[in-house]
Amino acid sequence: MKADELRGRFISYFERQGHLHLPSGSLVPAGDPTLMFTNAGMVQFKGIFTGEAERPGPSAVTSQKCLRVSGKHNDLEEVGRTARHHTFFEMLGNFSFGDYFKREAIGYAWEFVTGDLGLEPDRLWATVHHDDDDAFDLWLELTAIPEARIRRLGDKDNFWQMGDTGPCGPCSEMHYDLRVELDDRITDDQFEAAGEADRIIEFWNLVFMQFDRAPDGTDTPLPAPSIDTGAGLERIAALLQGVGTNYHTDLFLPLIDAAQEGLGLEYSLAPEDWEDGVAFRVLADHARAVAFLLADGVFPSNEKRGYVLRRILRRAVRHYWLLGRRDPMLHDLVGVVVDQMSPTFPELEARREHLLATTEAEEELFLSTIEGGMSEIDRAMPPGGTGTVAGEVAFKLKDTYGIPEDLTGLIARERGYDIDWKGFNEALEAQRARSRSIAGGRFLPQPAYPPSASAAWSPPSAFDRSLWATRISKSKRTAGAGSTTACTRSCWNGIRSISRVAARSPTPGAWSATGGPSM
Repeated sequence: MKADELRGRFISYFERQGHLHLPSGSLVPAGDPTLMFTNAGMVQFKGIFTGEAERPGPSAVTSQKCLRVSGKHNDLEEVGRTARHHTFFEMLGNFSFGDYFKREAIGYAWEFVTGDLGLEPDRLWATVHHDDDDAFDLWLELTAIPEARIRRLGDKDNFWQMGDTGPCGPCSEMHYDLRVELDDRITDDQFEAAGEADRIIEFWNLVFMQFDRAPDGTDTPLPAPSIDTGAGLERIAALLQGVGTNYHTDLFLPLIDAAQEGLGLEYSLAPEDWEDGVAFRVLADHARAVAFLLADGVFPSNEKRGYVLRRILRRAVRHYWLLGRRDPMLHDLVGVVVDQMSPTFPELEARREHLLATTEAEEELFLSTIEGGMSEIDRAMPPGGTGTVAGEVAFKLKDTYGIPEDLTGLIARERGYDIDWKGFNEALEAQRARSRSIAGGRFLPQPAYPPSASAAWSPPSAFDRSLWATRISKSKRTAGAGSTTACTRSCWNGIRSISRVAARSPTPGAWSATGGPSM
């Protein structure tokens, strides 16, 4: 079953159960300073769960755009290396705003996966919070899952919260057993180990929203018990398509094919070649994140949301640069994302020119400095060595060569080095203080690295078009042995596109409200 059909079946099933089909919310949460990006399907309904906003109806169904690259939910470092971690992903969800609770949520989930999707009942497991007797009994009553395949786990696995504060509650997860030899006579530790090894896959989380958690950790009952479920589109697609990884589904293979063409290298689907394909999978994943962030009004910058976008984009460039590509290519993959996903998310097609031009301009900018930056990295942490890289050196890589700190940290780990992050943050703050002094305080403070899970985020500051244009006009990049190429015509088209966007929107985050599905 293709991913588009899966998405459609999910939405149609819940519409038949009386749910209102609502569009995805923006990746930029509206009016929520506690979140940097939308990281779950319930984010756009947070005010409804807490009683602060009117509900659109008693229940709803969505396919929500999500991004997990910061804070409590941060998958960035695992992308491309594991079978199922992504920056951008879709979360299928059904929601009850005080309309129904555990019985209906469990009954719907069982009926959909065994009926509409045809998953084998003998391979399904369920987990519940260790104190949730009601959910345990309902799984026994409403489904064909035997007691041996219903596991009671603790807060780490079966209590869900969006962030440090906000709506939360115990949850119940559905898992699918991929082992050849089915055996439910395993301990809870063995069950969890099978999950870590991708032998038993968690694919749907049913959250029983009951509390509103305060900053001090106090849980206050919500006005009405509600339901928030999240099923990973990519994970279920992998199960239905019989592949061992999300990256080998129809959601990612067209992007991997485009990466093969751009790199002039072949990607192998064989499990034994997994490590050789990391760069291809990173490019496929990051192209999706870049496309959707730009479509929702996030703009590359050195501040907050814009900086995360820049980090993701530059991580992709680093991967293809190391494989010998010296010309921009990520924008081509962004174009594939637009072709593939605009029928579901029309904002992609509506902003195609902006997405492609801005991506290519960012690639040009980073390619103009990466050669020197990688040479500096080789001097600071030569392969085969050990030790700690001075904070000032790591800061120079960021400030002079545009190498994001998480990329420096990644390369350090790959080569067996540590980074003096305390010294890095001191150098960063000293530079920020100088900038504020020169600019009269118009630069916003940037959080320390590694980022804190509890950090609050707000929309990025206005984009300085003149600074960008100046840097681009000075940039040259290596195009081949002994030759240099100035910023291309398409790069300057990107600058003009950037200027039009920035002129329309005082803050890039605000621009996302002018088009595309947003709640």
